[in-house]
Amino acid sequence: MKLAGQIALIALIALVFTVLPGGGGVLEVAITLLSVAFLAAVGFLGYRMWHQYRFELEGLEARQRLVLYGSIGLALLTLCGSTRMFDSGGFGVLAWFALLGICSYGLYWVWTQYRSYA
Repeated sequence: MKLAGQIALIALIALVFTVLPGGGGVLEVAITLLSVAFLAAVGFLGYRMWHQYRFELEGLEARQRLVLYGSIGLALLTLCGSTRMFDSGGFGVLAWFALLGICSYGLYWVWTQYRSYA
């Protein structure tokens, strides 16, 4: 019963933003703030992970570090270009998924190479 009340509350808030005049602008600001907070949290997590595992990162071979940092950089560029890629149509969406798949495979490859020597 508690879950149904929470879902009803969320639906009521969504209805208010949809019906009230100017609600769309407020909703855009709220979504933008949530996006910025999410990206800041991801950046902070990345910094903490780099700081915590700096010794292991420096112990990787040069090629593994190149693939690791290249995959992270490509993922960031892909996420920054998400709006343009999604607006360009079906090919942009497929390219977006392909680029993130390449990034994921690069990270997986570095992880398996690192674990094979341990």
